[in-house]
Amino acid sequence: MPKPTASRSIFDLPVKERRLKELEHFTARPDFWDDPEKATRMLKEQTVLANLLDTCKSICADLEDAQMLLEMAHEEGDKESEADVGRQLTGIGKRIKKFSLDITLDHEDDARDALVSINAGAGGTDSQDWAEMLFRMYTRWVDKKGYKLTIIDMQPGDEAGIKGTTFTVAGHNCFGFMKVESGVHRLVRISPFNANGKRHTSFASVFVYPDIQDDIHIDIDDKDLRIDVFRASGAGGQHVNKTSSAVRITHMPTGIVVQCQQEPSQHRNKEIAMKVLKSRLYQVEKQKQDEKMQSLHDGKDEIAWGSQIRSYVLHPYRMIKDHRTDQEIGDVDRVLDGDLDPFIEGVLLS
Repeated sequence: MPKPTASRSIFDLPVKERRLKELEHFTARPDFWDDPEKATRMLKEQTVLANLLDTCKSICADLEDAQMLLEMAHEEGDKESEADVGRQLTGIGKRIKKFSLDITLDHEDDARDALVSINAGAGGTDSQDWAEMLFRMYTRWVDKKGYKLTIIDMQPGDEAGIKGTTFTVAGHNCFGFMKVESGVHRLVRISPFNANGKRHTSFASVFVYPDIQDDIHIDIDDKDLRIDVFRASGAGGQHVNKTSSAVRITHMPTGIVVQCQQEPSQHRNKEIAMKVLKSRLYQVEKQKQDEKMQSLHDGKDEIAWGSQIRSYVLHPYRMIKDHRTDQEIGDVDRVLDGDLDPFIEGVLLS
């Protein structure tokens, strides 16, 4: 039996520990809750990071203990103790795999809910039936994960199945897991809709978006602003010309400049300018979101031969193969009944 290695390289402890200390420093400030949305996000990050660090340290400590016990068992020729260590290592291996998934899902969108679309492709009624089979498969997977599925739209097929459906999946790291399911799924089987019992190939597409439509928050930090006041020009008589009531606000990070001079009150002009600035910043963020969604959309493949990410073969043999990892599973029924984790984890950890 090889000796376990308690390597701390599985997680960058120093960097993560420094970030956790930064968060702890911020959360201890008396003005921390002045911005509730920012405070909530930081507390969530702190909790996630603290849990990851605790898990990493626990795994490393258990590996070191296992290494020490194994060395003692070798020296004493204690086969029973060696077997005990082997069982411990099996359990630690499972924990490392879960931990590896947790640190893999570190993209800003991974923790979001998922917006999923399934559409039948080439293959007529067979493909519409296949699209419904995929929907059932994901429904079962969602149930197994303890997530929540909400149907947004469902278009029934002409004779059987569905032409398409859109639904949301809510839960921890939903998008992080489901994003690997985006692509074309191919089914090979004896068609139940062909009187001659011929083999038929059907296609359906699955596309997964992060649920970000209502997640644009505009935080304006005072230190990012340069505020200038000056005399208003134009109509308004002597009061407008002699009083520095006009306001110009420059948002330093973006270079956006807004100004207002329509009111005789400097305070009111500043209020209006800030409102305009917030709207401008909202549009900038909305454009970023739209570009992000368009980039995801442009990555969609044609729903046809040659572009599939996974093949589900029911005839002449039974096998499901993921073409990205070459992983194959022969228990087709188990997968179609929602046991997708081996494929999902295989792609995430590859």
